[in-house]
Amino acid sequence: MNRPHDPASPATPPVAPAPYPAPTTRARLRVEIAIVLGLSLGASAVYSVLSIVNRLTQQTALSQQTATLNSPLSSREFFDLAYQVLGVAVDLVPVLLVAFLLWREERPHLGRLGVDFSRAGRDTLGGVGLALAIGIPGIGLYLVGKALDLTVTVVPTNLGEHWWTVPVLLLSALRAGVTEEVIVVAYLFARLRDLGWRTWPIIVTAALLRGSYHLYQGFGAFVGNVVMGVAFGWLYVRFGRVLPLVVAHVLMDAAVFVGYPWAATTFPTLFGLPS
Repeated sequence: MNRPHDPASPATPPVAPAPYPAPTTRARLRVEIAIVLGLSLGASAVYSVLSIVNRLTQQTALSQQTATLNSPLSSREFFDLAYQVLGVAVDLVPVLLVAFLLWREERPHLGRLGVDFSRAGRDTLGGVGLALAIGIPGIGLYLVGKALDLTVTVVPTNLGEHWWTVPVLLLSALRAGVTEEVIVVAYLFARLRDLGWRTWPIIVTAALLRGSYHLYQGFGAFVGNVVMGVAFGWLYVRFGRVLPLVVAHVLMDAAVFVGYPWAATTFPTLFGLPS
């Protein structure tokens, strides 16, 4: 026979809530970084190192070799456009991955990546100024590198003259700016801080990574991008905002991609193909 419930008797203890997940371990963070870089610019760095070894073991001087940044992907115009747009979209997936990994509930949701649009106007103006400060000396370094046979002849584009050529080149510039600054600066800085790294080792490591995936363009490009990486890294640490870096990078690449046909025609000795 069931006994009546006694109000004075202690209630049945509630089921204990499931424990929170354990904090991310250092080993797990290292694996995460390796996966993110392996899907993005770390893989580019490996290919770039292999490329410069290939170039150096050829009989042709570096300055007489070429590296084309935006090439046709199909002889049929519609499919070329489709492949170009698809390539940009696929290359931005690792950016979505790091945004997912560092998303937080409170606003700004992407604060750990230095993404905050509350001062977008000021950040954009800062990016314009930074593009001028970095871009103009960068052109000079490229020309010096070619003269010293340390840099290949970079051909920013050999896409045909289509109605979509300029928009695709601008998308390509956007891809480079967003991918490099969000992953190499914002994401990598956040995760290396989580691992306990100090500021300057983070800045130098990120700058060397930036230089390494540009090695396929020669040693002048490596040095120039390392210097740019140090400057960008210091600015990011100083202000904690990635948008000015993205704006500067996009503007510099857009100017080079879109302005190349004019530059190669106007100054063929400096920017044209090797004779």
